[in-house]
Amino acid sequence: MVFTLVLLVMAAVVIDMRRRMTRLEARVEQLEDMPQRATPSAVDVAPAFAPPVAEQYAAASEPEPKPEPEPEPEPEQVAVMEPAPVPEPAAKPMVLRVGRPFEAAPEIAVDAQDDAEPARTFSFEDLFGRRLPIWAGGITLAVAGVLIVKYSIDAGLLSPLVRVLLGLLFGGGLIGGAEFALRREDTVRDPRVRQALSGAGLATLYASILIAANLYALIGPVTAFVGLAAVTALAMALSVRFGAPSAVLGLVGGLATPALVGTGDPHVPLLSCYLALAVGGLCALSRRQRWMWLGVSALVGGMGWGAILILGGVLDFASSLSIGLLVLAMGIGLPLLAFGAAGGAVIRVLAAVGAAAQMAALVAMGGFTMLHWGLFGLLSVALVWLAVREPSFGRLPAVGLLVALLLAGAWPNPEAISFALVLGAAAIIYGAPALWRLWRQNGGLIEAAQIAMLGLGGMAVVMLQFYRVDEGLDGGFALLALVAAGLPAAGLVTGWNSPARQGDARFPLLATAAAVLLMLAGGLAFPEWLLPVTIAAISAGLLMLSIAARDPHVERSGWAFLLLAIVILALGEHSGRELARLVEHTQLIGINAVVRWASVALAAGFYVWRGELRAGRVAAEAATALLAYGTLAQVVPADWLALTAAVIVVLAVELGLRVRRTFPVAAAAATAVVLLWAALPALEWLMQAMLSLAGTAVRARALPDLGEAIRQLLLPAALLGFALWRLEGLPAIVRRGAVIGIGVMAGIAAHILFKQIFDLRTASDVEALALAERCVWQALLIGSGAALWRFGRWPRAASALVAAGLGHALLYNAVLLNPLWAEQAVGDWPLVNLVVPTFGLPAAALWLLTRMEPEIMARLARPVEIMRMLLVAIFAFATLRQLFHGTLLTEGGLTPMEDILRSVLAIGLAGGFLLWGIRRQNRDWRIASLVLMVAAVGKVFLFDASGLDGLLRIASFIALGFSLIGIGWLYSRQLNADPR
Repeated sequence: MVFTLVLLVMAAVVIDMRRRMTRLEARVEQLEDMPQRATPSAVDVAPAFAPPVAEQYAAASEPEPKPEPEPEPEPEQVAVMEPAPVPEPAAKPMVLRVGRPFEAAPEIAVDAQDDAEPARTFSFEDLFGRRLPIWAGGITLAVAGVLIVKYSIDAGLLSPLVRVLLGLLFGGGLIGGAEFALRREDTVRDPRVRQALSGAGLATLYASILIAANLYALIGPVTAFVGLAAVTALAMALSVRFGAPSAVLGLVGGLATPALVGTGDPHVPLLSCYLALAVGGLCALSRRQRWMWLGVSALVGGMGWGAILILGGVLDFASSLSIGLLVLAMGIGLPLLAFGAAGGAVIRVLAAVGAAAQMAALVAMGGFTMLHWGLFGLLSVALVWLAVREPSFGRLPAVGLLVALLLAGAWPNPEAISFALVLGAAAIIYGAPALWRLWRQNGGLIEAAQIAMLGLGGMAVVMLQFYRVDEGLDGGFALLALVAAGLPAAGLVTGWNSPARQGDARFPLLATAAAVLLMLAGGLAFPEWLLPVTIAAISAGLLMLSIAARDPHVERSGWAFLLLAIVILALGEHSGRELARLVEHTQLIGINAVVRWASVALAAGFYVWRGELRAGRVAAEAATALLAYGTLAQVVPADWLALTAAVIVVLAVELGLRVRRTFPVAAAAATAVVLLWAALPALEWLMQAMLSLAGTAVRARALPDLGEAIRQLLLPAALLGFALWRLEGLPAIVRRGAVIGIGVMAGIAAHILFKQIFDLRTASDVEALALAERCVWQALLIGSGAALWRFGRWPRAASALVAAGLGHALLYNAVLLNPLWAEQAVGDWPLVNLVVPTFGLPAAALWLLTRMEPEIMARLARPVEIMRMLLVAIFAFATLRQLFHGTLLTEGGLTPMEDILRSVLAIGLAGGFLLWGIRRQNRDWRIASLVLMVAAVGKVFLFDASGLDGLLRIASFIALGFSLIGIGWLYSRQLNADPR
């Protein structure tokens, strides 16, 4: 069964490969026949084809009933068609074996007709009638040989030796038949006959040798091995004579031989030698016959055997050496032999990569001995040599170096000396050629990557194998990191004067690798708290290198290190306590925190000063301001941090003026810190302001502390205002927004400070002093605005202050906390009391605003006049109330005299409004006088007169009558004088 299975496998491979080989055979035959045959004349060609064509297409050649003029034929068509007129469709069956038209190669078409072979198509008849029978016959012959041997065994006719000899003779006879078919090609006329016979003969030879070795034990494994190898060599030789099927059998048989004659304890050196010879012979045949598929298949099979030997063999000295040499041959030597053309570059690269992987497996399975490392070193030298020899292999050294580093990292418990030797050899093999080629014409980014990989990867595997975390510092590893940094640094030095240095990423890549190794050295040599300092220094060094080398790509690497320093500063071991000091009182950490924050701040400031990346400079400005704030926060108490941030704003502005540059982002970042500190007291003040809208007086104790208002609001606002005053060139909208923000902060602080003067605590304090407090506050606002306007400084701010005083007075004095309905003490003295400022201050504010903002007030003329009327009326009635009730206008009770005087006051106000309206020619005042007069008359007739008698009633009516007559007379004069 084993032999039958082997034969069936071989047959299946042959059939599978046949379809791909058919077209190649036809093409080769065409190329071989064309030079040997002379092109016949048109007269010789036509008679040979005329009879069969005429018989086949007689019906088609009959002329049409209605004759038409024939078009003039092409010159080629005239030469062929004159001796025997044939219709145009007669040229269609003259097709080459692979489908070429007759016109392209007429001499080949003649040969096709001489062979009497129809056009090749993949029809049912062609497949089962012409193609498969010949190959089925070959396979049948091979099986027949096996069956003959089996029959002789079952019948006991022949001895085992005779049976084997007969099998060998039968196989040789089949090969002889193939040779006969080749020599009688003119009779056989089909190359598949000889190919089928030679294939069957080779299969019989393989089977006979296997039977002699495994079934009858007539020969030993070594003899069988040699015999099968000889059959494989014979198959390769016959493939040159008979075609590719013999090569397929040689491939399958040659690669299957070690398994077919294998023993439990294979001789690995002998087997490796055989595989090298077998695969080498197949690769040589592939190169000679231009059968790329054969060489690829041989290499794949050989590497498969290499993997089997590595994974399952006993890797002693001889075995390891033989397997290593086999891997070198299949990965480097044989691909160069079989695929020398440029089209095989990909295959050679893949073979080299596969060899590197197998060599790595050999090192790992062999126990990482120096022998195995030496074999890997040979492969590494070969990879570097290939990269120097052909540019297409430029990436191979990088692959080999990566595999070597991975192997070194996976090395279990290596000795320090052996490990150093291996890494040193890797540095020499991979580093020296890469450094030599780096800045030459054939060098590039691959070489720079090798150097960086060697430095970084070498240090990484050393740390992985030998470094152990302890409490102390490890200066040895730090020194080793400095040595590793020397390799990329050497690349930087050698390329400093290279004209191609700025053309790609080689220089930045090497600079980054050196910087990473320097960072590692600093982290190993210095205490952990100095790590941000180290990284910040490296970042500044990269920027200096970028400036000196005039290579902006190096600066980008420096930005990454600066960002890393900031991240470690914010998220490191000491960051918790240091960040807490930015916002609250904590224990002073010491000078270490200041050094950490200051170093990173200086590095960020250096990038602001000399950095070329615009977007990066914007971020660096903000980072510098915030880091400077963090630095000061480590020593400044939390109560003064808002003022500290404001000082940073002023410093940023002043520094910009000194160096003739602006740092708006730094100032904005520090301003944001100021606003965050101001937010808490501002929110507390705002909550109390919201409560006051419900008619509740604001007390001083409910507002933020006086010191907090000064440190977090007033002084920072003053410094921000100074900085804004010094800063020029800001957009108008930005400056306006800044002024508003500063004004709000200063206003809140000023209000908190002012509230401390009266210090209202109890309800009695509110009743006695709240109105006076509000009047003084409103007077300060309106007076400050008037002073600014008078001296011509900041007119917008002046108008805003006056408007704020007006709004405060109208909202609280006239509406929410009006003394007429809220318990507010106005004073005991008539006319010399708080009623005058309570309603006089908003009137004064309206007058000031009319002069300060005439255009705005002109658009609001009617509402302004209505407010004035209401203020005058409320003031008059509040004064009358004070005359009868004293300091509290909300006391109950209304005397008849006060009631009468209200009517009289209303009539007097109506007259005054009328006179004022006449003088100012303002109709609104005149209408208001009529409204007051109607209200007064209605009150007198409906309410006052009903409660009076005697002279009081008479006097009231007399006064009312004269008042109405006077008002009517004034109106008549005004209406007669005013045509409107």
